Amino acid sequence: MFENLRLSFQGIWSHKLRSFLTMLGIIIGIAAIIAIVSTIKGTNEQIEQNLIGSGSNNVNVQLYQGDWTIDFSYESVPQGVPVISEEILREITDLEEVESAALYRYRQDYDGVYYQNTSLSGGYVYGVDRDYFITCDLLVQKGRGFVDKDFTDFHKVAILDEDSANALFQGENPIGKTIEVRQQPFVVVGVVTKKDVFEPVINSMEDYYTYAQDSSGKVYIPEAVWPVPYRYDEPQQLVVKAGSTSDMTGAGKKSADILNGYLTVSDDTVSYRSENLLEQAKQIQQLSESTNRMLIWIAGISLLVGGIGVMNIMLVSVTERTSEIGLKKAIGARKTMILGQFLTESAVLTSLGGVFGVLVGIILAEVISKLSDMPVAISIPAAAAAVVFSMVIGIVFGLIPSYKAANLDPIVALRHE
Repeated sequence: MFENLRLSFQGIWSHKLRSFLTMLGIIIGIAAIIAIVSTIKGTNEQIEQNLIGSGSNNVNVQLYQGDWTIDFSYESVPQGVPVISEEILREITDLEEVESAALYRYRQDYDGVYYQNTSLSGGYVYGVDRDYFITCDLLVQKGRGFVDKDFTDFHKVAILDEDSANALFQGENPIGKTIEVRQQPFVVVGVVTKKDVFEPVINSMEDYYTYAQDSSGKVYIPEAVWPVPYRYDEPQQLVVKAGSTSDMTGAGKKSADILNGYLTVSDDTVSYRSENLLEQAKQIQQLSESTNRMLIWIAGISLLVGGIGVMNIMLVSVTERTSEIGLKKAIGARKTMILGQFLTESAVLTSLGGVFGVLVGIILAEVISKLSDMPVAISIPAAAAAVVFSMVIGIVFGLIPSYKAANLDPIVALRHE
């Protein structure tokens, strides 16, 4: 084996230009496949990150009627939908996939939130429980968060996010100021921000409509005082934090199943459902992958051309070395030894092409990323598979020349000029 490898490298090195030109088809094919696979992987990671967020692993479980969430601004509470109790919430947090869970109610209020004469038009008001900020990875940037007394003593206090603070106070410190929520005074006690600030990558109008989030701002109040500006006994929504991204689907579905088990509605279209962000990501990924698979097949054609080039050059090599083969067979070399020598040389030639192709593919992927702002992620398994595949090409396309060499008549070979 080692002698075959030595002879292979010796033969390749003695015909450097010819060997390089032979490898060129393999290099181009492998480089194209690595660049395409890296682009697919980078795009898929961007899609998943854009839809799911920066590691928050949050899933919302909301009350639906038909295909739409129920907007309690305009619709009455369906009969048979109970308020979610602490016992039900505990049942959900006991799920293996769930790290934490919190309850909330919300309204998108177009003319209900004011500071003096400034309105938070289109902003959201959330009535949240004690665990909401922890579950959603919200950190207090200024002031304080909610404390137990805010819930037990029904304090009319509010916490703003950065968007609502900027919209209402325009650079002024909001802490201690009074805002109005549905004409009810609430004292601002804090400003929160996301733990991991994440912005979706928007490269087109299609991306904008897919990923764009409402930036009108949010106002958070204790769920205990939610009935002051709004209504009593309004069903809550649920947000769960999964232990990992892969657990999100299971955490959301199992939580929804638990909540639906407590419904006694006569309308079958009313149910709790979780947003399946992983499924959304997969659907978009499949659309991008279907196009890119065609590109991979096209790149694979160059590998076929490269393999034919290897077969051609190995046939030439057999012809050039006919006398050498005849001499080896005359002194006792068996067919398997001759076959192994030429197969090894063919495999080494294409493997070197595969290695160079991977390096060129990585460089090409980075260049594409810089020129087009397209994300790429290098796939180590794909790179390793590409080198192995190039070796297989060498073996497959080297069989005919190697078999020809192994079956040469030693007498005829020795007489060859």
